[in-house]
Amino acid sequence: MFTLARRRVRTAALALSAVAALVLSATTATGAAGASAAPAPAKQGPTSVAYIEVNNNSMLNVGKYTLADGGGNAFDVAVIFAANINYDTASKTAYLHFNENVQRVLDNAATQIRPLQQKGIKVLLSVLGNHQGAGFANFPSQQAASAFAEQLSDTVAEYGLDGVDFDDEYAEYGNNGTAQPNDSSFVHLVTALRANMPDKVISLYNIGPSATRLSYGGVDISGTFDYAWNPYYGTWQVPGIALPKAQLSPAAVEIGRTSQNTAAGLARRTVDEGYGVYLTYNLDGSDRSADVSAFTRELYGSEAVYTP
Repeated sequence: MFTLARRRVRTAALALSAVAALVLSATTATGAAGASAAPAPAKQGPTSVAYIEVNNNSMLNVGKYTLADGGGNAFDVAVIFAANINYDTASKTAYLHFNENVQRVLDNAATQIRPLQQKGIKVLLSVLGNHQGAGFANFPSQQAASAFAEQLSDTVAEYGLDGVDFDDEYAEYGNNGTAQPNDSSFVHLVTALRANMPDKVISLYNIGPSATRLSYGGVDISGTFDYAWNPYYGTWQVPGIALPKAQLSPAAVEIGRTSQNTAAGLARRTVDEGYGVYLTYNLDGSDRSADVSAFTRELYGSEAVYTP
């Protein structure tokens, strides 16, 4: 089905993505204390990401899909969705909060996180607003931003995670007397977090006030991120951040809701246009090999195999 020109584009894109994957994997090669990551069978193509709603689904679902051709992981990054940034009205400070389901995953890292890392899959913690007025874009001072960054990096270290994902939704800035977004907050937060964990992944779900406030006081944090992706499922939208194509996902799909034709088309465009990341959301516990294969055929030239 590929024309000669398209084959050449695909070959170049796969080579670019493979180089990017090697560079990025070097930052988190030993994701967990006491658990070295076993390298997965080699595959060429974009980095594939799976957000898991742990209120309803198991993180282990990510590790159940391999490629029929070569046996590599269908997914390269698994994201725990989601911890929250909450607000303490007494002390007027933001703090990191885990609901009971996120806490259960973290407390059971040996059975919920390590098996993925041992397959070579990185595990990130997504952090999301929680309707309380606290967000990444309204810390009142650099010190407050740095204090929250320390909570994040301490969590990564404590539970042996591979990094942090920022999702600036549902903060409801202004609730509980909190401030509206400012230009310095997210820059201070990400700068401090990167200083705390220089070898871990920091990713950006490209939405909300924080995503438009990446530069302040001569500091631009765009290059601090390892990845950024489109937050609108079933669509194509290039994140507005100065990162190489190899670190961007303009494609975003919700598994089971985005049609297989759309997922395949977005994957094909990812390869044809030389982008290095492909984002998926809401992988559940049923056999989704048909949905996953729709994009793995385009990304990697292989069907996906589901192993319960």
